[in-house]
Amino acid sequence: MRTCPSCQRELPEIYRYCTQCGSNLESGSRPEPVKTDTPPEALNIHVLYGMVAVLVLALLFPPWETPPSQAPEFLGLHFVLSPPTPDAVVSRLLVTIELVTIAIAGLYGAFFFRSKP
Repeated sequence: MRTCPSCQRELPEIYRYCTQCGSNLESGSRPEPVKTDTPPEALNIHVLYGMVAVLVLALLFPPWETPPSQAPEFLGLHFVLSPPTPDAVVSRLLVTIELVTIAIAGLYGAFFFRSKP
């Protein structure tokens, strides 16, 4: 058994640090306290707001598909200037792909451009 130089606790010979006070038993010095005053990293809130704005625009202007009687064509934002025919439909698959892609890109961008302390 060996004695801790700081707190005088009896410890086995194989211990390198005191289990009560954390002192180094090899040199007798106390360990430095861990600094926890650094603020955590924060996501870039402006990128997240931009992602929400783009998601809203994607919902307001969804991608359209031509009716089955016409040749397949992706109309995209072209319908803003010349609306699609009445029997054109909103492509649910393309809307889903568009929204998921925007959300993943926005979250990745917010993480990539996070503010570091």
